[in-house]
Amino acid sequence: MQRPPWLQQPTVVDAVAGLIALTALAGVIWSPKLTNAVARATGSIEPVQISVDVRNLSVADPEGFLQSIRDDGRLSFVIRNQPAGSVRVLNATNISPKVVSVMPDGSVIQADNPNVSSPLYARFDLEADAEKVGSGVVIAGTKLKIGVPIELEGTLYRVNGVVSGVGQS
Repeated sequence: MQRPPWLQQPTVVDAVAGLIALTALAGVIWSPKLTNAVARATGSIEPVQISVDVRNLSVADPEGFLQSIRDDGRLSFVIRNQPAGSVRVLNATNISPKVVSVMPDGSVIQADNPNVSSPLYARFDLEADAEKVGSGVVIAGTKLKIGVPIELEGTLYRVNGVVSGVGQS
């Protein structure tokens, strides 16, 4: 009795085609987007607030720069040289150090630095979707903790900063 042609010995071409199919299936199963979608569906991903401080930034119009960031509303960010998607901008504020002076009567006053060429110190308050784990939060497969270097990128800028706070929304 003769077997049908599809039940005969597999050839090298059949083995290569099967290997390609298995590789494609593994890529779909372990894809970050699918993993992220499953995590979102199960409720393990939730919004997290992140504060990023940027120091010594040379900007011609600091207030205009910060206002344009607030108006954009979203920016891309990179954690430890790994792209981590985009986040929502909640606020961008000027945290440049003040000039402190002690008056003769003992009172202390603070004023903005009159030096026009002084660099901008800014704090970005961001909101991102993160997975909460026992040791902190994970965004795009990277643990995010205070002190981690971050790169922020918008339409007209790319700046380096440091995470100064991680909290729950």
